[in-house]
Amino acid sequence: MDSRTASPTDAKDRLIVALDVESVADAERLVDRLQGLVTRFKIGSQLFTAAGPGAVEAIQKRGAEVFLDLKFHDIPNTVAGAAREATRMGVLMFNVHASGGRAMMTAAAEATATAARELGRRRPIVLAVTVLTSLDRAAVGRELRVSDSVEGHVLHLASLAADAGLDGCVASPREIGGLRLSRGPNWVIVTPGVRPAGSALGDQSRIATPASAIGAGAHYLVVGRPITAAPDPARAAEAVLREMGA
Repeated sequence: MDSRTASPTDAKDRLIVALDVESVADAERLVDRLQGLVTRFKIGSQLFTAAGPGAVEAIQKRGAEVFLDLKFHDIPNTVAGAAREATRMGVLMFNVHASGGRAMMTAAAEATATAARELGRRRPIVLAVTVLTSLDRAAVGRELRVSDSVEGHVLHLASLAADAGLDGCVASPREIGGLRLSRGPNWVIVTPGVRPAGSALGDQSRIATPASAIGAGAHYLVVGRPITAAPDPARAAEAVLREMGA
């Protein structure tokens, strides 16, 4: 079994906290408050646009690992270049949009493997973004004109990603079971749209609790506002970890 795609056994290694904040200083404060509880953090479009690769370096200097959530979606050559730079930064994982097609995803996978070998770095886990968790069936059908069900479309995109050499996908809690059955135990499933019992939904449509997402077979859970916007982020993270353990 590839150690990079094996599911972590410790709940704190399966929780990824989303650093959707305005500055590196804000991110550093959150990481410091979660020290000892969380080992992995997501850097997405907001923070990376504000601070660039320096945001990744700042989190890594605190001993944590980074999921670079920039959802690359461009022509194959451009995405291959982005994949090389993500590998150079030493991130744990990054993602590309599956809707960019097989050639684009293949270029990302190949560029990542080549860059890791040339740089002597660990190869990042490369994930495909399937259908955003903010989209429901009505939006997928009416706005995107996808005739398949959301679950069917996710499975189709995941199959394309596997054929292209990617390691896993980002998908909502509702698709975990089908993905695990179709793609097997080593397919990495990273699941956003996770909300602790009793918390607000925000802009998410296809959600689940931490316990149900882990029980369905997710490798990693991405949790943002229920932790980062809480009066006591550490206590909120502890509650999520308890639910995951349940």
